[in-house]
Amino acid sequence: MIEHVAQHGVVGAGGAGFPTARKLEANADTFLVNAAECEPLLHKDKELLLHHAEAVLAGLKVGMRCVGAGRAIVGIKEKYEHVIEALAPLLPSGVEICPLRDSYPAGDEFVLVYDTLGRIIPPGGLPLDVGAVVANVETLANIGFARPVTRKFLTVAGAVEEPVTLCVPVGAPLSALLDAAGGASEEECAFLLNGVMMGRVPSSLDEPVTKTTGGLIVLPGAHPLVARYSRSAAAVDRIGRSACDQCSFCTELCPRYLLGHPIEPHKAMRALGFAPDKDAWIAGSLYCCECNLCSLYSCPEDLDPRDVCASQKPAAREKGLAWSGAPEDVRAHPVIDGRRVPMTRLMNKLGLNRFRNEGPLRAEALAVDLVVLLLSQHIGAPCEPIARDGDSVREGDLIASPPAGKLGANIHASIDGVVKVMNDRIVIDGRGC
Repeated sequence: MIEHVAQHGVVGAGGAGFPTARKLEANADTFLVNAAECEPLLHKDKELLLHHAEAVLAGLKVGMRCVGAGRAIVGIKEKYEHVIEALAPLLPSGVEICPLRDSYPAGDEFVLVYDTLGRIIPPGGLPLDVGAVVANVETLANIGFARPVTRKFLTVAGAVEEPVTLCVPVGAPLSALLDAAGGASEEECAFLLNGVMMGRVPSSLDEPVTKTTGGLIVLPGAHPLVARYSRSAAAVDRIGRSACDQCSFCTELCPRYLLGHPIEPHKAMRALGFAPDKDAWIAGSLYCCECNLCSLYSCPEDLDPRDVCASQKPAAREKGLAWSGAPEDVRAHPVIDGRRVPMTRLMNKLGLNRFRNEGPLRAEALAVDLVVLLLSQHIGAPCEPIARDGDSVREGDLIASPPAGKLGANIHASIDGVVKVMNDRIVIDGRGC
């Protein structure tokens, strides 16, 4: 079963793209299904559970068997009562649902493990350290479909005519997603890829969909979030040095700090302006999950503790500042439950309430006639092309694979067409098919 998962090129569809076959080589007592989907305006995991529950549960059975788990928990927000009601009768023995609060970041796997199992993953650790394996809904669906990963489910939302969740060929241009949502509803627009909290600004709408793309958010050009994501690193540093008043709100609401991890974002901000001994202040940056709650919600000065923490991680690693405590000494903050950030308040703070918070799955898959498949869309080594210029391929054909002995995931043709191999990508032109 693990070999089939590897052959089909399955990777973590909701995160960084860790090759799933490698994850399934572990041993764990519990398998967690991450259906929290806590990024505002995104709906694809919920829609998958509504319309493709059989595939998700088939993939879950494979996952449980591979890791030896006798128990599985589906973590989904309690507000999705209709999804829970539809899913509950389909659950096999040993699988249960854990309703989650509608807070951010409920989908962080450290938070999910705590909320569902009451276990705290040690700083710098993995769910496996506490006997759990976590997989995203779409990742399990891709296992359950039992075919090469050639399609991606994602939501297009925000300032669009019709918010929608789509099934698209991997490698489709972002522009095709925007068109499928009826186009932008504003004349001047900007775009965020994968979410407003942990996303990024795409280079252009020609950028291709990858196996880890979760959504396309369209915002009016004058929206405050556009300005926030447009700040340069130099501006973040300069403003942080001069404006941080050390209120510590960023720390008090940090989800990892509340789990007892040694991260205090206000001290990372302090390190911007003080010298020479800053090691104790930047050490905690290693344990930042980069959820962006500190920057986009907690800070009253509109500073960027998340970016500061992220930028200090390399220095902390270089100095060997890793945490060396005992896992049993890590305890959740006594008021952790009282400091959850409700999604309604987060969306209000971010100025997202004006947009329709929905994304129904469109039944028919989006058709495109040209795709660009990046050779690196997973954690590990970039794939090496197997297909050659001029080859005719069919959807599902293997066209690139990781170097021998290296971590990676196979890449398959997502449409029928003719191959053009480039430096870091393979283009498939299906216009003549």
